[in-house]
Amino acid sequence: MVWGTSAVSRPAGWYGSDEARRLALQVIAHQSPQGGWPKNTDLFAPPAPDADPALTNTIDNTATTLPLAFLARVIEAGDSTPRAAFDRGLDYLLAAQYPNGGWPQYAPLRGGYHDAVTYNDDAMVRVLRLLDEVAQAKPPYGFVDGARRERAAQAVRRGVDALLKSQVRQDGRLTVWSAQHDPVTLAPVGARRFEPASLSGQESVGLVRFLMGIDPPGPDVIAAVEGAVAWFRATALYDIRIESFTDAEGRADRRVVPAPGEGPLWARFYGLEDNRPLFTGRDGVPRPALADIERERRAGYNYYGDWAKTLLERDYPAWRARLARPN
Repeated sequence: MVWGTSAVSRPAGWYGSDEARRLALQVIAHQSPQGGWPKNTDLFAPPAPDADPALTNTIDNTATTLPLAFLARVIEAGDSTPRAAFDRGLDYLLAAQYPNGGWPQYAPLRGGYHDAVTYNDDAMVRVLRLLDEVAQAKPPYGFVDGARRERAAQAVRRGVDALLKSQVRQDGRLTVWSAQHDPVTLAPVGARRFEPASLSGQESVGLVRFLMGIDPPGPDVIAAVEGAVAWFRATALYDIRIESFTDAEGRADRRVVPAPGEGPLWARFYGLEDNRPLFTGRDGVPRPALADIERERRAGYNYYGDWAKTLLERDYPAWRARLARPN
């Protein structure tokens, strides 16, 4: 069995098995002294003697949140052995939160874009979802003590406050979010050179879904969702398709081609003021079209996707219907 999201989707009875308990010990072996876990690592395999310490203590790529979710299932199934590691990991997440409610990608801090409040790849959303389930004692977190549940609830409230405060406004209108925000001011910031400060057509979807899950939502949460949905509708792209092809030199590439009737798609990055799609290569210079950046980035990074399609067609109508039901 290989480590991944399937680790938390096995039948409930499996988590009480000898195999699950053995694998839980492997997961614990990867935990850092601070309480976090590394990313991009097979946690079901023994730790490598030459493991890169720079990859540990992060919430990126499901690190820390996924190990905690796995250990919780083993604990719920009757094995108390992972309890100390779980508590240490939960305490790590709670301690890593900034005073303004956001989470950095790494804690302890590493500097650079890693210190930004990180919405990229749903990093902070995964933390908020886990802490919210802990706070409400939802399965498999019913074993968590009351003091930690209360700390988790407070952390979620601060996290929601950070989401609401960091939502970008244009002429007073709420839009969406950047993939990263400043750890002090919560202003949009960039990350790698090809990831500019921008309005995110991808990461914002997960943030909206999290806000839709708040029950009951306050007026500020409702306004945040409505503003984001209006922005997604206004920025949807139609009549195009992203085509993968092999160029004359046998290399993978992508291009935008006309496709009447197809869509919607969204760009990964939009201008903070004009809502125009941005395409930035490794030189860090924003350009107006995918064809304007280098082939390596075109083929190796997702600049377009249908990320908000299900949100608009299914999730948002269901949320509005739920709000309309009498209490």
